[in-house]
Formats: sequence, C-alpha cells, structure tokens
Amino acid sequence: MSSLPVGVIDIGSNSIKILVAARNETGTLTSLHYRTIDARISAGISHAEPRLTEEGMTRGLVAITSLLGDAVTHTPAQTILVATSAVRDALNGADFIARVHTATGHTIRLLSGDEEANLIGRGLTCDPALANLRDFYVFDLGGGSLECLAFRDRRIAQAVSLQLGCVRLTEKFVTDPTTAFTANHAIAIATYTRDVIARSGFKFSLPPTAAAIGTGGTVTTVRTIIGARQSQTLAQTSTQIPLADLCTLLDELGALPLAERQKIPGLPPARADVFPTALATVITLAELGGFTAFENSLYNLRWGLVAEALD
Repeated sequence: MSSLPVGVIDIGSNSIKILVAARNETGTLTSLHYRTIDARISAGISHAEPRLTEEGMTRGLVAITSLLGDAVTHTPAQTILVATSAVRDALNGADFIARVHTATGHTIRLLSGDEEANLIGRGLTCDPALANLRDFYVFDLGGGSLECLAFRDRRIAQAVSLQLGCVRLTEKFVTDPTTAFTANHAIAIATYTRDVIARSGFKFSLPPTAAAIGTGGTVTTVRTIIGARQSQTLAQTSTQIPLADLCTLLDELGALPLAERQKIPGLPPARADVFPTALATVITLAELGGFTAFENSLYNLRWGLVAEALD
C-alpha cells in the first residue's frame, strides 16, 4: 500500500530545495516533485560573527513561500522545513526562523551538524542504484559545510560535518571572485581542506575498492554541464564523474572571469562565483582518499528526512 506524500524544504546556505515524495506499493521512496531555488542566504558566513543579511533573509523567505506553494499542490500529509549551516551558524539565525514562522505558520527544524550528516547517510541508503554497495564513502558539499561519511556493511561508521562549504571557503580565500580562480587559490583551499579534515579525525580507512559517492550541488552541476555539452538531460548523463574530468573543468572554468563563467551552459549563474572553490574542494577529497572517480547520487538530506517521517 502506498503512503501519503511528505514534503521537505531544505534551507541550505547556497540554495533552498523542495522534495515531495511517498512510498509506492513496493515500499520504495518515489519522488513526486522537486525544485531548487538559488537564494544564497549565507553571505558573510565566513566572518568571525556571521549574520544573515536583510537581503539574504528576504530572498530566503521568498524562496520558502514559493516552495510551500509547490508542496500544497501535492497535498502532503506534512511539510517539514529544515535549516543547516547558514542558519545554524548565524548569530541571528533565530530571527530568521521566527520571521519564517510568522509569515508561513511553519516551524523550521534547525539541524545540528551530526543530524545533518546522519540524515544524508539515511537518504543515500534509499537510492536503488546503490543497493548493492556495502562499504562506501559519502561526501555532501554545500555552501556552508561539507559532510563526510564512511559506511561499513551499509551502516555509518564515521560521520562528520565540517565548515568547508564552498561559499564559506570562497569568502575566506578568494578576495575577488569576479576575476580568474588561480593556482594559488586552489593550493590555499586544498591546504586548508586537508588540515580541517585531518583535525576532524575522519579517516579514509575503508578497503581500496570502496566507492566514493558525491551528493549535493557540486557533483550534480558537473553532470549538468557535461550533459549540456552533449545535448543530454541530467538523467541521460553518466553518474560516474572521473577525477580527470573534475581537474579539466577546474582548469577551464577557473581561467575565466566571473562574467564569462556565468555564461557556461549547465552552470547556474548564481553558483558561478563559488563553483571553482567547490571543484577544488572535491578534487582534494579525491586526492586524500585515492579516488579516481565519484559516483553521483541525487539521494541526500531531503530523502533522509522523508524516510524518517514515513518510518
């Protein structure tokens, strides 16, 4: 017997997304609707005392209101709103949560880093394409944070949430994102990423055959760019993203000023300023883990929250 649908709105640092999903007759989670709005509520997230700006909160509220309208058309049993790194770290995050509640009547669940990492892991195990994997890594790179997980026999053995999001690191290391992304930028980001991961205690200790799964906007955007160049939809592209392709894309896009980067088919203009940083971070992960490719999955935090609600 199929379930009533559940809606989840994920208020991230760089984008705000909705997923409406339900269980079908076989018990498999099925997407009924999804959409992403690039709202960038996280400007200033790298500051010592980060605050959400008035403009960012306004963009966020407009996006949330629009996505709530999407949810209504599918009459979900419930619609869950969650917020992650940008709201979690902002000194005025509670003000934004209160503003959303006043405007919409919905309460935002503020996820801790550990909750976010574990729910991403739960979402990944809902992906039918990964059903045969036993030992694997999962990396979800957002605007504010990077979640790193290691699964042994399909159970989470390690899970950390690190302040290595692409918006955060761009603000920290790229003085002028309108200009080309240089080798010095890449080296600084790689060095910092290696140091933060080392200090976190996260270990690349799975067998050498363990797959690396990439979720979140960065790896999906790489697939979208590849698809645009091959006149393919996202669904038609390969889910395997070789490390060599990531390096080539960083060399190509990093050499461009922002105005030219924003014209790249498949790259959302609102992400073009932080995309080189995101690529440099993902490449560093591959080098640390000895990965030659990432497997892209679209099952992430939102799927984990749907699974949690339906269970």
